[in-house]
Amino acid sequence: MLAEIKGLNEECGVFGVWGHEKAAELTYYGLHSLQHRGQEGAGIAVSDQETVNIHKDTGLVAEVFQNDQLKDLKGTAAIGHVRYATAGGGGYENVQPLHFRSQTGSMALAHNGNLVNATALKHQLENQGSIFQTTSDTEVLAHLIKRSGFSTLKDQLKNALSMVKGAYAFLLLTEDSLMVALDPHGLRPLSIGLLGDAYVIASETCALDIVGAKHERDVQPGELLVINNDGITSERFAYNANRAMCSMEYIYFSRPDSNIDGINVHSARKSMGKQLASEAPIEADVVTGVPDSSISAAIGYAEQSQIPYELGLIKNRYVGRTFIQPSQELREQGVKMKLSAVRKIVEGKRVVMVDDSIVRGTTSRRIVNMLREAGATEVHVRISAPPIKNPCFYGIDTSTTEELMASKHSIEEMREIIGADSLYFISEEGLVNAIGRPFENGGQCMACFTGKYPTEIYPDTAHPHEKVTC
Repeated sequence: MLAEIKGLNEECGVFGVWGHEKAAELTYYGLHSLQHRGQEGAGIAVSDQETVNIHKDTGLVAEVFQNDQLKDLKGTAAIGHVRYATAGGGGYENVQPLHFRSQTGSMALAHNGNLVNATALKHQLENQGSIFQTTSDTEVLAHLIKRSGFSTLKDQLKNALSMVKGAYAFLLLTEDSLMVALDPHGLRPLSIGLLGDAYVIASETCALDIVGAKHERDVQPGELLVINNDGITSERFAYNANRAMCSMEYIYFSRPDSNIDGINVHSARKSMGKQLASEAPIEADVVTGVPDSSISAAIGYAEQSQIPYELGLIKNRYVGRTFIQPSQELREQGVKMKLSAVRKIVEGKRVVMVDDSIVRGTTSRRIVNMLREAGATEVHVRISAPPIKNPCFYGIDTSTTEELMASKHSIEEMREIIGADSLYFISEEGLVNAIGRPFENGGQCMACFTGKYPTEIYPDTAHPHEKVTC
């Protein structure tokens, strides 16, 4: 379903390059391919081995870099960032990469995820004299680094990482090095590629593909990479955490042409659709998916059920950013602007509508009504995720528990509210089996479905809209 309409948004995407004469340009194209992970701000920081320069602003990547800004970003190393702001978290000051200057040099920092103990750390740091310039969790790491008593930046970073908790994929750029760190649970995807002799780091493998980089491997949970003119070194800053890759990366957030832990996202979503068809068969005439993330699951449902797949819903790709907003009013209006039902396909038909999730339920109700208004005689809704009953504290903008439809309604009540003839969510076991992550790669985070969080959740974390993540 459309993230900008329904309020289920990935917080950020990161991209980095070391050792390429067109580092800024590569980062620009990499961020373009990660635009789905954040549409409210973008930035690129570049190092020429002597200084770190940055350009960033609110807006889409093409809007932020629409003039000659890239020409001024000269250097062979760069990091970039796209972000989505939670309510109250917009503004230029929170756009990344964040840039810090000190007597020992400059540092740019980009982050995908959310630190669950950020508020507690901010209180501690402020009591010790720190002054924060943003409301972003990311700035906490910079303060921890500078307050460390260690002599080298690598040891300072390792010490700082030992203090932060939650989900994070960090890229840190200085005049002479690029450092990369992934949280001990591996909640967010992060991959390494090679483009000739240059190293490329990206939130998703699709960004490696677009710049022509060859995927080498994924960054491991608790791993710290240091990349400089001497090459790349790897070491652990944390051990023995239970792996917990975010399930929603497979279900919704990642692009279908990306691979996560060696599993293609499109293939995983097709398997979810097939699993849904096995768990919840129904007599119908056509299967359609809600563009774009549900198309793969709808194809899988159609293949397994042998019900024809059709484009019953069309996405309007030329609506401006007016509707990429977190407010409920604009989300509801945005449904009509973003989607249209194809009357000749659904009229007089029993329709299976496959979607990836139900958050508040408002959008689902409007889409079901849209199909009925176009002449569908029955609308059967199939969801390729289990019911979302719990908020996410790791960098996804799900609502508070009170706003999540599945947290306060039974499935039958939800069916009545959205106006469907039937409603079925994939089972938790079915989801795990459909994704098919190898046992040796560890588990998945299912907290938004089960309420079992892989990390400690701090009391102030239970109010995700009061602070800015990533």
